[in-house]
Amino acid sequence: MQITLPHVLVSQLSDLIAMKMGLYYPQKRWGDLERAIAAAAPELDMPDTETAARHLLSTSLTRRQIEILACRLTVGETYFFREQKCLNVLEQSILPELIRKCKESNRQLRIWSAGCCTGEEPYSIAILLDRLFEKHGEEWNAAILATDINPVFLDRAAEGLYREWAFRGTPGWIKERYFKRKKNGLFEIVPHIRKRVTFSRLNLVEDVYASQTNGTRAVDVIFCRNVLMYFSSPAVKRIGQGFYRSLVDYGWLIVSPVEMSRASFPQFRLHTVSGTGLYQKIDSHDVHGNGDYFSVGPPSDASYKITSASAPSPRLQGWETPLSLESMEPQILPVASSSFTQLTSVQEVAGQSANQERSNTLYREARRHADGGDLTRAVKQCEEAIAANKLNPAAYYLLATIHQELGQAKEAMRCLMNTLYLDPDLVLAHFALGSLCLTQGKSREAKRHFDNALSLLNGYSSNDILPDSGGLTAGDLAHFITSIRICDSIGNKE
Repeated sequence: MQITLPHVLVSQLSDLIAMKMGLYYPQKRWGDLERAIAAAAPELDMPDTETAARHLLSTSLTRRQIEILACRLTVGETYFFREQKCLNVLEQSILPELIRKCKESNRQLRIWSAGCCTGEEPYSIAILLDRLFEKHGEEWNAAILATDINPVFLDRAAEGLYREWAFRGTPGWIKERYFKRKKNGLFEIVPHIRKRVTFSRLNLVEDVYASQTNGTRAVDVIFCRNVLMYFSSPAVKRIGQGFYRSLVDYGWLIVSPVEMSRASFPQFRLHTVSGTGLYQKIDSHDVHGNGDYFSVGPPSDASYKITSASAPSPRLQGWETPLSLESMEPQILPVASSSFTQLTSVQEVAGQSANQERSNTLYREARRHADGGDLTRAVKQCEEAIAANKLNPAAYYLLATIHQELGQAKEAMRCLMNTLYLDPDLVLAHFALGSLCLTQGKSREAKRHFDNALSLLNGYSSNDILPDSGGLTAGDLAHFITSIRICDSIGNKE
């Protein structure tokens, strides 16, 4: 396609798309970029291509604008059980060992399909796991999060309807067993597989991960295949760093063969198994890479030390929270308002200061272990941080998020109530309380907590980073809460 826009304008637009979405458009693809902007112009309420381009360059891109561009710029070509050789290695060597490790640690296996397109990849993973759990006589104990920047792709994925072309190269028995043939020539994924996958919008370039808020923390396996090939090199490096933070120690990153690069993923160790390359996260405590990495995990005393598990709510983060909050009374700690004014000596002041510093140190250690997936150690250090300073709201909040990830809803609620007693303005605590109530069907309570969160968010600028959020902005959380309320229709419930 011949370029009709000024070259300098297209060049600037290419740089903007790379910065905000990671997508790389070199000069030889400027025609594709101009065509995409032309198609997006009506949706952007712009009269023509050049006006749309200049408008995009003149303001900060909004979430809506990025989603419109994503619908025009991202590629939706995929199919079930793509790159079968890689899936065979996972089925035969990687996943059985991970399932065993998770069972020993009494926790869920967590898998993230990043750039899931129209759902063929995460559903293929769900089918593969369904076969493995059935083969070994195990109950399903896994959570699959699937994310994409393109809302149209996500809607199609959640619908679970596919044409014959999506099964090219797929064994016929898979289609017969896991899909229902419809009269209009479509095939519908069976319900018990559909419910295994949670779909969510996520921009790999701008959004925060690892994060409990979007379910990308302490993941065992990340699939990001045939996605990064369209990204700029700096974006790929940043995404690789984010994936590293999201994975537990010894977790796996799966990219396509054409996307493998030592420069892009220097934090990982590359394994070649049956001609298939897979990246594994080096243990954060083993900086020299001396561990036995292809064993899928370290010795039994070095990782996977979680004693019980489930995880955050299915509506919000893709994990199950089975406990009920009925008849639960929050246990507020007796904190005297005159705790500091009653100190009567220099020694007491010094002791209080030392306790606060020790509490803060323990809290930081707890966060490090939680981000690495060692929730048992994180819980212990949170409790020690609270013992050192009962006025530390950050420690209570972190402990609440860990209890929520472990499926311990009652304990999470109590810690959140303690958090808000000490820091009534902590937005994320109000949001977490609303999320817990929502999972229990308590719409009125959820609405109250979400309203509190939105009220506090009004005091922030849209781009302000929220405290203890890991980089989440006030604007993103407000949008997230509003979306939840619309989805669950809780705004109008009594």
